[in-house]
Amino acid sequence: MAIKPLTDRVVATKEQPRTTTASGILLGEAKEAPAYAVVEAIGPEVKGIKKGDKIIYKEYTATEIHLDDKDHLIIKEEDILAIL
Repeated sequence: MAIKPLTDRVVATKEQPRTTTASGILLGEAKEAPAYAVVEAIGPEVKGIKKGDKIIYKEYTATEIHLDDKDHLIIKEEDILAIL
């Protein structure tokens, strides 16, 4: 089932945070670590973001849903901090 976001919402899939660096050093849990996701769908009023973009967002403002054995996030455009 596809999710179609309304107005200024974005549907994304959360990426797991890295646990090691490229050289193999283990990373600890950061209290204020940025949250990353990949955009799956966008609402009709979203500007400047497209499907497939990797984004950084405010972690505690996203709505998490589980649908078809996948975890998705619904995020307001204003809560997206950056596009990578």
